[in-house]
Amino acid sequence: MEEEQRPRPKPPAHEVGSDLATLSIHELAERVDLLKAEIRRLETAIAAKTSSKSAADSVFKF
Repeated sequence: MEEEQRPRPKPPAHEVGSDLATLSIHELAERVDLLKAEIRRLETAIAAKTSSKSAADSVFKF
């Protein structure tokens, strides 16, 4: 009974390699926007880590 009351996890909005044939142009455009936003998020994380690493390198440089 407990299993039935738990909310089911929402499937991912996009899975890399999934079949695109059944999606409309609108749905494809939505996925492109979603993936672009994710790329921006990843690039921001890379920039933050690079900045932290550069700061640490300058402190510990001999």
